[in-house]
Amino acid sequence: MVRLRCNWHYVPEEIRYRACVAIPKKDRDRAEYLRDELIRHDSLYFGQDAPQISDAEYDQLKRELIQIEEKYPELASSDSPTLSVGGVVAATFDPVTHRIPMTSLDNAMDESELLAWGERMARSLPGERLQFVCELKIDGLALSIRYEAGKLSQAATRGDGVTGEDVTANVRTINGVPKELPSGAPAVFEVRGEVYMSIAAFEKLRDQKLRENELRVAEGKKPDSVPVNPRNAGAGSLRQKNAQVTAERDLSFWAYQLGEVVGGGDDQFHHQTLDTLRGFGFPVNPAIERVDGIDAVIAYCQKWQEQRHDLPYEIDGVVVKIDDLAQRERLGFTSRAPRWAIAFKFPPEEKNTILNDIQVSIGRTGRATPFAVLEPVFVGGSTVSMATLHNREQVRLKDVRPGDTVVVRKAGDVIPEVVGPVLALRKKGAKQWDFPDFCPCPLNTPLVQADGEADTRCVEPSCPYQRDQRIIHFASRGGMDIEGLGEKTVFALTDAGFVSDFSDLYSLTVEQLLQLDGFAEISATNLVAAISSSKSRPLPKLLTALGVKHLGPTASDSLARAFGSLNAIMNASVEELSSIDGIGEIVATSITNWFAVESNRAIIEKLRDAGVDFGQVIIRDAPQVLKGKAVVVSGTLTRWNRVEAEEAIKDRGGKSPGSVSAKTFALVVGAEPGASKLTKATELKVPILDEDGFAYLLETGELPKQ
Repeated sequence: MVRLRCNWHYVPEEIRYRACVAIPKKDRDRAEYLRDELIRHDSLYFGQDAPQISDAEYDQLKRELIQIEEKYPELASSDSPTLSVGGVVAATFDPVTHRIPMTSLDNAMDESELLAWGERMARSLPGERLQFVCELKIDGLALSIRYEAGKLSQAATRGDGVTGEDVTANVRTINGVPKELPSGAPAVFEVRGEVYMSIAAFEKLRDQKLRENELRVAEGKKPDSVPVNPRNAGAGSLRQKNAQVTAERDLSFWAYQLGEVVGGGDDQFHHQTLDTLRGFGFPVNPAIERVDGIDAVIAYCQKWQEQRHDLPYEIDGVVVKIDDLAQRERLGFTSRAPRWAIAFKFPPEEKNTILNDIQVSIGRTGRATPFAVLEPVFVGGSTVSMATLHNREQVRLKDVRPGDTVVVRKAGDVIPEVVGPVLALRKKGAKQWDFPDFCPCPLNTPLVQADGEADTRCVEPSCPYQRDQRIIHFASRGGMDIEGLGEKTVFALTDAGFVSDFSDLYSLTVEQLLQLDGFAEISATNLVAAISSSKSRPLPKLLTALGVKHLGPTASDSLARAFGSLNAIMNASVEELSSIDGIGEIVATSITNWFAVESNRAIIEKLRDAGVDFGQVIIRDAPQVLKGKAVVVSGTLTRWNRVEAEEAIKDRGGKSPGSVSAKTFALVVGAEPGASKLTKATELKVPILDEDGFAYLLETGELPKQ
């Protein structure tokens, strides 16, 4: 049978039925299942702010249904979720009909799909210059705000694209949204944008919920659910029945489009529209760029995929739009989205999976850390089968249980974590997890939680798990950076009795390594050579590698600069150590306590005998013109690399933190600086210097004269 290629909504039912009979039953059943699932998840996500699957899993279901409907148009229906925006209208708020529908966007899941879209634009507009506006895709809630006679008259969510929810009272509480427009504004001015919750506001809300759960648990009550990400927290905050609650949640807004405009709207390009929005006092994202050609679009997407974690809010992609509004008019719309825009989606950083078990690991300081054993899931660019649960209190307050469906997050190089359970999918009878009383090591010693501490620790110094982790830390990249000495090799060395502490590494021989599985002559020789070469690591690396509690890379660097040698640091008093900038009394006490332990002193002497460089006294010739001043460096400089620039600041007595704050003396920018640092510096009126200004600052300690 030849299938008809036409609009099946107007084909007689009998003919459509006969055509559908020829479609394999498994495809018909699958399409029906997908439609039902998408409608259900739309209701959970948009209507209740309580999703049961991740965005990536939802996109996968929708794309599968689109493929089936394209293959079998007979299965398509006018109410298919593939033709809708996706939202639903909750009964909590009054409905609002959008004068101009709020459409969704088609997605490009990788660069090849984005390139294909660009080629379609070029074919549709042959011979015409194509300019695109690239905008960060904010992970928030789409919003329409209507002004009449210059005053805010109505605000509504996108809803299903045609009808949204009236959230006017709640939107009036958002500081970034103007309540009144300046004179000269059009009679009707509808602004569209995204309401979102910043990462700082989200963490504040989450911490508040965890504190409330502490009280609930103490009273014997069940803990409430804790928001798992800023998007859900922001959407839930906007939909509060009590506008005062919304006001307390510190929501933000970016404007990115116009809807209905009466008595104005003469812009010819989208970038002019954005300028109009700025002129009327609306916040417009500073990272928006106008570029020529699809190659520049791809470069923009690559840049922000790499820098997405530099921002103070969450993004999940880039929205690309044709800049010329006349070209947009000619391109038009499909049944569900504009042809002139597309959303490039970044790889997902959150996925749902099954929590199979909760176990405990023991760190180098004896800290007992619960971790999740997961059904393997691909997220954040790699397959994750284990994730941190931080400490016993977090497990209790988040109320995650073995067997739960949980949200797993992996952002960039950050350790994967379980952010919370999907309570709606919890199986009946799921038992609360109890923290173990004893260390899982062979010694089986009691675990102790000191008063006032969140951490639970194994306090047995001879615990073999602590020993192994101390050696692993010593050899890590942040420590002595011994290439080829990973966890498995450390476990094999200690099991064989070749190494009992990290100083024993320097007496290892090729012959010993050849007795271990996986080693041949070349690999054994290379590892011994790598261990030997680590003897000359700088003093800050050695200090960090020792694994002293509270002593990290920054404090180690400050100590090395101040004292110049390990011997001087070992013999310094708490008062002398704590007088160094960045070394408080807690860190100083921890250092002196560590060196006071006889076994630790013995390890130091073994390192000395092995020829490990303990450092020489450093005499700094540079004038201390930046003492007490914090100078942040961002972007690529031509005269200094990042390390050299930070060293130059520190050599002159200054600090070089990684972020801008009210205490920042100046921000030095090179090529492609971080947008969040620039934005923060502008907001706080922190001086921004180029390379010439930086050179002047290093020489004089003063800002160059304007």
